Amino acid sequence: MPAGAGRRGLLQGRRLCWLVCAFALKLCQAETPVREEKQSVSTSNLPCWMVEEFVVAEECAPCSNFQSKTTPECGSTGYVEKITCSSSKRNEFKSCRSALMEQHLFWKFEGAVVAVALVFACLVIVRQRLLDRKALEKVRKQIESI
Repeated sequence: MPAGAGRRGLLQGRRLCWLVCAFALKLCQAETPVREEKQSVSTSNLPCWMVEEFVVAEECAPCSNFQSKTTPECGSTGYVEKITCSSSKRNEFKSCRSALMEQHLFWKFEGAVVAVALVFACLVIVRQRLLDRKALEKVRKQIESI
């Protein structure tokens, strides 16, 4: 075997490992809720639920096609709840994360973890067989040279 031939296989294995990791991260990447930062602006342009107490009038539900196009709150998660502010008695929509969406994201993540575990288990098995074959070849050469 030429010098450095084993290194090339090792480098290809590392590239494969990084490729699989990058794919798994991309697959599991979930939308994170946008954090509302407190700014020193007037409260007139802020939604009422940020500055007052509110009551949920309609529970978190998926946005309809019409709501998706007309309501900006539907853009971040695809789910919206209708709220009523206590002081001003205004009805507004607020973006929310539903339990169904969270469950879907959880199982998507679990599936990706299992897939990555299976890929790496296969890589370990293949590598172990390769090392066993090399060890047997060395023993065979030693026996032949005697």
